[in-house]
Amino acid sequence: MKLVIESIKDSAEKQKVEIVEHKGLGHPDSICDQVCEAASMALSQYYVKHFKRVLHHNIDKALLIAGKANPAFKGGKIIQPIKIIVAGRATNKVGNKMIPVKTIVLRAVKKILTSFPRAKFTLKTEIKPGATNLTSITKKQVANDTSIGCAHYPLSKLETLVLKTGKLLRSKAFLRRFPMVGLDTKILGLRNENKIELTLAIAFIDKYIKNIDQYITAKDTIKNYLKKKTKAKVMINTLDDYKNISSCYLTVTGLSAEQGDDGNTGRGNRANGLITPNRYMSLEAIAGKNIYHPGKLYQLFAFKLAKDLVRRANVKQAEVKLLTQIGMPLEQPFVAVRVYKKTAKIESVIKQDLARLSLFQKSLVKFS
Repeated sequence: MKLVIESIKDSAEKQKVEIVEHKGLGHPDSICDQVCEAASMALSQYYVKHFKRVLHHNIDKALLIAGKANPAFKGGKIIQPIKIIVAGRATNKVGNKMIPVKTIVLRAVKKILTSFPRAKFTLKTEIKPGATNLTSITKKQVANDTSIGCAHYPLSKLETLVLKTGKLLRSKAFLRRFPMVGLDTKILGLRNENKIELTLAIAFIDKYIKNIDQYITAKDTIKNYLKKKTKAKVMINTLDDYKNISSCYLTVTGLSAEQGDDGNTGRGNRANGLITPNRYMSLEAIAGKNIYHPGKLYQLFAFKLAKDLVRRANVKQAEVKLLTQIGMPLEQPFVAVRVYKKTAKIESVIKQDLARLSLFQKSLVKFS
């Protein structure tokens, strides 16, 4: 292990301006992430069950192409379904035994899409076998790509607020109270010194709204409710022009993907559920990658390591970057850490966590 430890001089919370974003479960990019991760998880479970280990695959490419809809007060119509294309590489044969990759992937994707019962989807897969040098790499505990992982802990006050607001918007209690709110939401948080603003995009479901007056009332009610909950300035659907009803964010399904927006894997939230331009971030798509890919493993492990440094090494804040090269042992990354107030426990906590990396890696394949 190569280790570099630096001091944090200026935390995100001490910067004058902080920006944090969160995309909800129904955002087109989030749907693509969920689809890819479900496909990877299903394949991983099949591989472990039949071959005792996760075989090579990367199902980390999905494209969502918006459909067509005609939203209208009291309920509109779906004209064309949302199209999703899932692409990647996966081991489809071991010896003489064929693996039903397409069947496994489609079953997993269809299950995920039941979370959006109002929407209609068409699915297509383009999954081919991987390169020979990569398919053999899972026999060893080595990286199957040259990649990095970044994370920080703890979250800032704004990061925590945006994350909690995202969870609130999709909570059962909130959706029971405001059934007109769809699952496609986005939150952009801005802290300008001590003032916090939350700009929200919320797809309203037309079935629950009779007219423009009810739309305005619902929007104002939700805004006031969120102001009380967040203690921040809240703005919702700022494009709305009440004199031009077509400009209002009204949908049949609660998804912008029914007509207005396409999606891609990896363009959404990072491993901590947020997009944080004030922090170190990787643009690597985590969803759909196998557990030997440092672009996935190191992103998740870096968050655990940052948290452990705060909790066990007694540092106030930790930022972690992990780097490795393809073919190198996963337990021996280059580790760059920035912390407030260095302590004697930092290196020992890092070594202890790296010694348990393979256990952490295996825990990423969840069985129901």
